[in-house]
Amino acid sequence: MANQREVVFAGFGGQGVMTAGQLLSYTAMAEGKQVCWIPSYGPEMRGGTANCTVVVSDERIGSPIINNPQSACVFNRPSLDKFGGLLKPGGLIIINSSLIDVKSGRDDIQELLVPANDIAMKTGSPKVTNMVMLAAYVGATGIVSFKTLLSMLAEKMGHKKDLMEINKKAIEAGRKLGATVKA
Repeated sequence: MANQREVVFAGFGGQGVMTAGQLLSYTAMAEGKQVCWIPSYGPEMRGGTANCTVVVSDERIGSPIINNPQSACVFNRPSLDKFGGLLKPGGLIIINSSLIDVKSGRDDIQELLVPANDIAMKTGSPKVTNMVMLAAYVGATGIVSFKTLLSMLAEKMGHKKDLMEINKKAIEAGRKLGATVKA
């Protein structure tokens, strides 16, 4: 049986959910894993709903369509409402507790509350909320190594020099929170 993991990143357009999913995908590919990344956008350009599904496997992926993912990183309340109930039992949900003041209401999954917006502001920019959430997921699951993640961050986003150090701080903060859970 292949070691396969599925995660949905979901939030409002403009929160960086696609970037988080893409960075995870690039990092997994750099480690030689099989990857599918599927974006889904609402009709609005910014402020509408956005989510992406990432599937990472050691073997060929049979289907990129995942109805009941193992994990979800939800950035806002509508995303929790939409995806919280779809997770497989035993799964993991990471909730941006800066914007979501409730829990999933499930006792058959692991739940990690991450004040991602608050952490991002403390590191220097609200733009890195997505990196906090991504790093919390990586820290909890070990899906990819942080060394490769930081390398891909530099390769794919290194042109944004002003945000590189802030992104690294955000990733370190998220990593620490994710390490408190093992999924």
